[in-house]
Amino acid sequence: MSPDVRRKRRVLLATTAAGLLLTSCAGAGGSGTSGEDSINVLMVNNPQMTQLQQLTDDHFTAETGIEVHFTVLPENEVRDKIGQDFANQSGQYDVATISNYETPIFARNNWLRPLDPYLADDPDYAVDDILEPIQTSLTGDDGQVYAQPFYGESSFLMYRTDVFEEHGLTMPERPTWTEVAELAAAVDGAEPEMKGICLRGLPGWGEVIAPLTTVVNTHGGTWFDADWEPRLNAPEFVEATEFYVELVREHGEAGAAQSGYAECLNNMVQGNTAMWYDATAGAGSLEAADSPVRGNIGYVAAPVEVTDSSGWLYTWAWGIQRSSGNPDDAWEFISWASSAEYEELVGETLGWENAPAGKRASTYENPRYQEAAAAFYEVTRDAISEADPASPGVQERPAPGVQFVGIPEFADLGTGVSQEISSAIAGQQSVQDALDAAQRMAETATERYRER
Repeated sequence: MSPDVRRKRRVLLATTAAGLLLTSCAGAGGSGTSGEDSINVLMVNNPQMTQLQQLTDDHFTAETGIEVHFTVLPENEVRDKIGQDFANQSGQYDVATISNYETPIFARNNWLRPLDPYLADDPDYAVDDILEPIQTSLTGDDGQVYAQPFYGESSFLMYRTDVFEEHGLTMPERPTWTEVAELAAAVDGAEPEMKGICLRGLPGWGEVIAPLTTVVNTHGGTWFDADWEPRLNAPEFVEATEFYVELVREHGEAGAAQSGYAECLNNMVQGNTAMWYDATAGAGSLEAADSPVRGNIGYVAAPVEVTDSSGWLYTWAWGIQRSSGNPDDAWEFISWASSAEYEELVGETLGWENAPAGKRASTYENPRYQEAAAAFYEVTRDAISEADPASPGVQERPAPGVQFVGIPEFADLGTGVSQEISSAIAGQQSVQDALDAAQRMAETATERYRER
């Protein structure tokens, strides 16, 4: 899109959206530090985001004249900072990376600007191209859209095809966790300094709790039953957690209790692990041009036990703080960063395997992306389409979410439970003791839901 077209579109958007935004959004003209034609963006430090940061000045700012000031933090830190800034409506940050967990909750609290006026008046953005499960997950209770995805993901199992072939091992197309554990034992130590599998153990509801909860779901467990009764020390939850902890302690990475997504990605890239169960978004880094393991990784569906599928559904998305004083510039940035145009830029400059996919149907129909992501794009697309946040297990759930429970209390509850689980992974307590403590936390955190 040419600079002239962008400038004309900005004028149109400002004119058509201003009336609704000024009347419906309290706190317009907030106290942030961003000035005219500049915005402050707070975002997580995942590889795709740092690539965006590198490309912004020479492309977005050069075309629009809008300066973007980034604050980039690790996942746990950025969640805390976003929660504080948006809850206080300080307006320090115009835009932040929020997920499909935070978006409905923030919208309910009136912390986000609805994006419908912009989406309705921006045909170049092609909102209908956004994958339905992703768009639905970013929609509030009132039916309005409150964030737009940067990339979407599910989860799958990644493994070293060359190592498996050399040692006569076969990975099923849809493995069970029982089969994965057997393969982890068989391949552990098969190559010098190579462990069987890498699994997150780092505390944080967005770290160890994410993969663990999918294991719990497919073992028949749940955080809460339909009546909000906690089930964290129920037999199915205990069995799944003991399986996870035992697997990572026996065949997982060193220092597992302090290993999250970034550490497992590094272990896989450096050839220190034979398998990794985690986000589908990791595939782009594994297949990057400078990756030592490029072309030697296989990708299969998230392992299951008693369910048909178990991959999570997640998106890092862009939301505009309601008190932002520069909402039109903020949307201009979001519409660029979430566009097919941006994916094209990444594909042409950094390689199509690095395109922030998982959000647009057109990406999976793009021959250049299909060629570059041949090893993983179909498995990723299928995993996203199969994810069912409303019913991810074997019983009715009181709130949506595959790897989380969609209530405000879950951030603190999940973090507290994660600390207990990490302690068990570190060998400091038993899984049963960890889950008994977790059960008590859950009973306290959700008492008001049961009373209601």
